[in-house]
Amino acid sequence: METAELAKVFKALANEQRLHLFKLLYEWSGLEDSPESGYVSCDGVEKCFTKACCSLDLSRSTISHHLKELQNSGLITFTRNGQCFVCKINTEVLNEIRNFLK
Repeated sequence: METAELAKVFKALANEQRLHLFKLLYEWSGLEDSPESGYVSCDGVEKCFTKACCSLDLSRSTISHHLKELQNSGLITFTRNGQCFVCKINTEVLNEIRNFLK
C-alpha cells in the first residue's frame, strides 16, 4: 500500500467519532475472535445503522457520513446481498496497517 493511501486511512481514523464507529464495527464483526469473519451484521447495513445510532448517540445522517468516509478510505466495504447491503471490515487494509507499523 502506498504512503498516500495509508495517509487516507489514517485521516479517516483521525476523527474521534469515526474512530469509535470503526472500533464498534470491528468488534461487531468478530474479527478479534476469527480473522475469517468480518461481516458486521448478517442483517445488513440497516441494523448496523440502528445499532450504531443507539451506541454512539449520533444521527443517521452523521453515521451515514462516517460510514461513507470509512468506505472511501478502504477500511470497510459494502456488498449487495439481495435487497440489502452488508458492511464488511476490509481485513487487507488492516493487514497493510499492521505491516506499516512493524
